[in-house]
Amino acid sequence: LYCQHARGDRTSSPFRNLQTNPTATMGDVTERTFIMVKPDGVQRGLVGKIIKRFEQKGFKLVGLKFVWPTEDLLKKHYADLAARPFFPGLCKYMSSGPVVPMVWEGLNVVKTGRQILGATDPKDSAPGTIRGDLCIQVGRNILHGSDSVESAKKEIDLWFQPKEVVDWKPAATSWIYE
Repeated sequence: LYCQHARGDRTSSPFRNLQTNPTATMGDVTERTFIMVKPDGVQRGLVGKIIKRFEQKGFKLVGLKFVWPTEDLLKKHYADLAARPFFPGLCKYMSSGPVVPMVWEGLNVVKTGRQILGATDPKDSAPGTIRGDLCIQVGRNILHGSDSVESAKKEIDLWFQPKEVVDWKPAATSWIYE
């Protein structure tokens, strides 16, 4: 297909934006989300697999840490769940080992990121999602993901200082977005 276009009119080439404008407009690809690998995901050695899923989708990693969170930080993070009966156990569990908080960037990354994760309860997660493939119980669902752009901003601001989120452009960007 490309060889035919290389000899003739390039306006119908599937690569037309790249040929005429290597920095073609890609829509709002600066949306960010917060994804955190929980202690069970870290202990099971799943961090690389999780990063791979987001990278394969075409999202850009702009922030990453490996930390052992305090209960105080987790109480702030999960403040919206403070009235729930499982809240104390959740904070205790989440502070039982290291976690990997990450910031991902891309077009519709909050919504699509949640789809990649799967339902909060793994039994409700479709095969092909991270939780559908790798989890069994809701209390060990290996990941947290922001549920809205607003909560993503709040969570990113809680876990990362501005200088820890890197603004960069991968060479593959023009091969992912039109």
